[in-house]
Formats: sequence, structure tokens, C-alpha cells
Amino acid sequence: MLLIAGFAIVVGAVVGGYLMAGGALLVLNQPSEFLVIGGVAVGTLLISTPMSVLKLTVVQIKAAMGAATSRAAYVELLSMLYQIFKQVQQGGLMSLESHFEDPSTSPILTKYPNFLRRHDALDFLSDSFKVLIVGGIAPHDLEALMDEDMKAHHDEALRPSAALTKIGDALPGLGIVAAVLGIVITMGHIDAPPAEIGHHVGAALVGTFLGVLLSYGVVQPIAQALEHRVTDDGYYCLCIKAGLLAIYKGNPPAIAIEFARRVLPHSVRPSFNETEQFCRAVTSQAQQLHAQAA
Repeated sequence: MLLIAGFAIVVGAVVGGYLMAGGALLVLNQPSEFLVIGGVAVGTLLISTPMSVLKLTVVQIKAAMGAATSRAAYVELLSMLYQIFKQVQQGGLMSLESHFEDPSTSPILTKYPNFLRRHDALDFLSDSFKVLIVGGIAPHDLEALMDEDMKAHHDEALRPSAALTKIGDALPGLGIVAAVLGIVITMGHIDAPPAEIGHHVGAALVGTFLGVLLSYGVVQPIAQALEHRVTDDGYYCLCIKAGLLAIYKGNPPAIAIEFARRVLPHSVRPSFNETEQFCRAVTSQAQQLHAQAA
């Protein structure tokens, strides 16, 4: 929503200021300038960007229009991790093998459908636990392995914002290209009346205006928004990594969850008391299920 609100403010400020100064709005309607700048921008994006990155760009822009990962989502993640860690404590790592071989049938993971929809995080957790189940890896090697996995995902996720940044940097130049073409047309009408010459010069300057506005008011802010979203989403897997390392080093589940909680930004981090409450709730549910089974 902030993305849409920001664009509305940008357009409103530019158009409003132009009208307040006595400008005629229809003068800005120059389809030929739109075609040159927009067409060349799209063409250069297609030339310079692999199809996989283009698809990811569309996905990320759609996601940026929605809400970021919320505090409630992290509460759910920590609750799930605590339940998994309790299972490790009670049944050992091997008791989780079936859960991660087919997560869609796991009695634990299926309680958290929002997590299952985050395929990158699910793969990260599943692959990391499978390594633990195989055994023979030291904690520092496990940390290095997870860091490499997170870095590869982070670098891939940043490629759309990098591509858009380059297009944003090029847009002022493309505006100049459109303006130069307009001046060429103007020179072909140099013997025309002053009003007609003025119209052609104005149309050419619209090209420069559009290039600069689209660069600094649209494309580069979108690229920055995507970059921020990638950074924020990275805390999700970082939370998993911290908890997993802590439980693998022999810490009890509650302490492992505290390690996971502490890596989160304060804006989305559940409080200590809140974390303690949902850990107790998970423990209580497990005891009830055990009693019913007995």
C-alpha cells in the first residue's frame, strides 16, 4: 500500500505544481515521447536481463505492493520452531526424518500453512535438517553451509532491484534522446510560425521531463523498495538459522528459540514474555496429545 500511496503523491505533486504554475495539462500528452522512452527502456531491460530475473521482478513487484513479513508471521515461525525443537529433544533428530521428506504430510508443519507457502524458507529448513540427520557435521561447518545457502538466495533475490536500478540510471539519457529527436523535428519546421516552433520545442522538452521523472520518481524508488524487501525477508531464514544452530549445540528448546528471537529487528520481534507464553502453549498442547494417546 505504501508503494501505491507514494506513487499517488509523486504524480499529485508534479501535476499539482504544474497546474498551479499555470501549465496546460494536455501539453504533457506527447505519445511519441512516451513511445521512445518507454519502448527503449523496455527493450534495454529485455536485452540485459535473463528471463528468470524478469519473472522474479514481476513476482517481487507484486509482493512489494502487499504487506511485509509481520510480527504475527514471526510468532508463528517461532512457535513452529519450538515444536520442532521439542520433538528433537524428546525423540532425537531421526524422529524428524519423515516430517522433512514430505512436509505436506507432517503433523507439525501442516499446522503452519503460511510457512509451507514460503518455499525458500521451507527448503532452507528441510535441507538443513536433512544434513543434521545424515550426521557428522560440526556446528561451525553447519553455520558456514547455511550462510552459503542464505547468501546464494540473497544474491539471486537482489538481481531484480539491480536490473531496475540500471534502467533507472539510463532513463534521463533516454529522455535526452527523445528530446534530441524532438529538436530534429523542430529544425525541420524552423520557418514555421513562432507558435508552432514553440509547440515542437515544448514537446521535445517533455521527453527530458519524462526521463528524469520516471527515473527518480518511479523506477529507482521501486528498485529501492525491492532491495529493502529482500533485506527484510532475509531475517526469516536468519531466524531459522540461529535457532537451528542453538538446538544443534545442545541448548534446550526454550533457549534455542531465544537465540532465534534475538536476531529479529525490534519492529517485528516478539517480546520475551510473549515468546514464553506461546512456548508454554505448545508444551501444553503436546502434553494433552500425549495424555490422549496414552
